[in-house]
Amino acid sequence: MSVLPFQIGRRVVVTGATSGLGLELSRAFAALGADVALAVRNPAKGAEAAERIRRTGVSGTVAVAELDLSDLASVRAFADRSPGCEVLVNNAGVMGVPQQRSADGYELQLATNHLGHFALTNLLLTRITDRVVTVGSASHRTGQLVVDDLSFERRDYHPYAAYCQSKLAQLSFMGELGRRLRDAASPVRSLGAHPGYTATGIQSGTGNPLFTRVAAIGNALVGMPPSKGARSILEAALLDLPSGSYLGPSGPGELLGAPAPARLAPQAESRELARLLWERSEELTAVSFPLG
Repeated sequence: MSVLPFQIGRRVVVTGATSGLGLELSRAFAALGADVALAVRNPAKGAEAAERIRRTGVSGTVAVAELDLSDLASVRAFADRSPGCEVLVNNAGVMGVPQQRSADGYELQLATNHLGHFALTNLLLTRITDRVVTVGSASHRTGQLVVDDLSFERRDYHPYAAYCQSKLAQLSFMGELGRRLRDAASPVRSLGAHPGYTATGIQSGTGNPLFTRVAAIGNALVGMPPSKGARSILEAALLDLPSGSYLGPSGPGELLGAPAPARLAPQAESRELARLLWERSEELTAVSFPLG
């Protein structure tokens, strides 16, 4: 694995930083000297996470900022308060939850995983100096992106199908963001990574007891610890890689192993679908690309 460069004097924003990958990413950035903003829905849990990181003896600073990605008013408030950053890591997410609506009336997984990050990125973009990293999932390859029915208003709702669609939307966004940045002659890069099969708490938040039990067994038997699962994301955030790079574990099925280039589904690489999704996302969030 590559040696990660020190980040002294650089600011990194990590969404969903109270546990699992987000907590480990934040600790790793701070250990390299970065000033890390934990962008979290629950400030009390965020404060606990920040203290846990500080107790490890990191050289960088850790601060907490409230951000509920499922509520566009919260996203705007966070962006209004933010001084900007070198690196934005769009990590927060929910998986496989029963059908619910966000504060703005959208399907919750779409709202949290994609629309919130879409709005956050564009609202911060003029204050980001290096890159945006989108945390994807190998599950995106089974997703179907239906741009005119993103919130399952006409389709039957299936929790995992909605999750896969939201992760596919994120990676479609990653590619389109990179193209728009290039066309605007911006030095900012758009990259992505996924953690493979990493043992985190996201699998226990679905509300499905059977899935939770099966996931707990899988986590215990084969899941990578967050310190290993975070590695592909850290490399995407810190190494000198071209815009559009997408990393994941190198083992069979991209489930386990050291970071390597990962495979994107054809839908995630469709420029026409990405354009349509971007336009629809602008409509749903009332946020537009601010450059060019």
